[in-house]
Amino acid sequence: MVVKVEVFTSPSCPYCPMAVQLVEEVKKEMTEDLEVDKIDIMVDQEKAREYGLMAVPAIALNGVVRFVGAPGKEELIEAIKEASKG
Repeated sequence: MVVKVEVFTSPSCPYCPMAVQLVEEVKKEMTEDLEVDKIDIMVDQEKAREYGLMAVPAIALNGVVRFVGAPGKEELIEAIKEASKG
């Protein structure tokens, strides 16, 4: 099953590049099929409102916000594995 990973960022956020880098790194390492979208909340404010986001970085898996702030690598991998099971 494809896991849709959405990374919400803002240009002024000092932690957002780290979250994007983490997701890209995990994508390269995992066997799960990941579809990654990077969403700048300054460009797509509607999507951020839809998810009720008040802070970035935030990571949603299959339409559910799982992390606000950058998670640890292992924590992200486990959440993706869980999401891939449906």
